[in-house]
Amino acid sequence: MEKKRDLKERTFNFSKKSIDLVNKLPKNIVNQTLGKQYLNAATSIGANYREADGAESPRDFLHKTGVIIKEAKESLYWLGLIKYNNKALEIDVDKLICEAKELILIFSKISLNVKAKLKP
Repeated sequence: MEKKRDLKERTFNFSKKSIDLVNKLPKNIVNQTLGKQYLNAATSIGANYREADGAESPRDFLHKTGVIIKEAKESLYWLGLIKYNNKALEIDVDKLICEAKELILIFSKISLNVKAKLKP
């Protein structure tokens, strides 16, 4: 139960920090586009984890964790572009890049463990 709570909190905090980053971006058309795309992917991680936590079956859980991994990878893409376009926010972006990579590793490991249990 503790790990579930930690991941719920961790994915929620990732979303909050992502919102904070986007709010710091200078207002221009490029940052508006990058920020919107990034927020869609980044906040989807926590939302999809909530769905995975309530999955109807192990296969449903695997599908939802697969979506989480895809969204985290997409977040990395947008973070790279945000970093390229906003050198002054490099430290903030690098922290989020590190967290996104860790979330990918965590959910990949969880998926592997569930897949191993499903094999006959």
